[in-house]
Amino acid sequence: MGHEVVVVGSVNADLVVSVDRRPAPGETVLGSDLATYPGGKGANQAVAAARLGGRVGILARIGDDGHGELLRSALEEAGVDLAHLLVSGGPSGVALITVGPDGDNSIIVSPGANARLEPGDVPAEALAGAAVVSFQLEIPLPTVEAAARAAAEGGARVVLNLSPAAAVPDEVLALCDPLVVNEHEAAFLLGHDGAPGVPEAMARDLLDRGPRSVVITLGAQGALVADSSGVHEVPSPKVEAVDTTGAGDAFTAALCLRLARGDALADAARFAARVGAAAVRKPGAQSSYPSVGEDLPAL
Repeated sequence: MGHEVVVVGSVNADLVVSVDRRPAPGETVLGSDLATYPGGKGANQAVAAARLGGRVGILARIGDDGHGELLRSALEEAGVDLAHLLVSGGPSGVALITVGPDGDNSIIVSPGANARLEPGDVPAEALAGAAVVSFQLEIPLPTVEAAARAAAEGGARVVLNLSPAAAVPDEVLALCDPLVVNEHEAAFLLGHDGAPGVPEAMARDLLDRGPRSVVITLGAQGALVADSSGVHEVPSPKVEAVDTTGAGDAFTAALCLRLARGDALADAARFAARVGAAAVRKPGAQSSYPSVGEDLPAL
């Protein structure tokens, strides 16, 4: 039996420090003890979908360092198929994360081995039989392009989370069902300067760019889904945010899993909003993800 979800993406070690306030240029502030968590947008999505009971595989690269061992162990413990987890010489990817008192985070990513995941690393058998293949942009864009084409040709549904924001070819956008973006990523793709526009208008404008469907995540305000039937609002449960790190990845993972199981887009997004809200209640990314059977916040 094939995978419900295959994630093609990044695997990082998240180095997290909490601060009372972020430093100004040239300023030093004291923070909490440094905590190291397994992360990376690709690994986060794979772990989140596996924790929810999904049959999940990952195509990614780690380094042959200590971080790589941590990352492999975390994926294995979650039940992710590691047949296509590749190892390169040198460092694994690392994300440097500061968490403010409001739970919001700022992130700098050092790609490490992720930057060496190449189009030639995408064997057809890695994607064969997958219902949904999920992508993000913490790996080289040519690899995303090659794998997205291969996934579509193999009959999989392609989900692209445009994060971090980058220009992608129209032919890749045309494969997305859905394209998943937050407000800032949507504004980037639409060429808006400054603040994002009205979400409903941005959703329609993004559809005009060619994807088959669009999801705009709005944090505590939920999400918008847009397809040929129109634009629909999806609320988010009200929870007390402790740490938003990786919450968007939890949302996308849950969305992919429910789409793989045949849910309509709006129904999948409603479930995903509950999983994303559950993830902000605990610190860390993967460490905050709910397991199958765990009570989720109600809408």
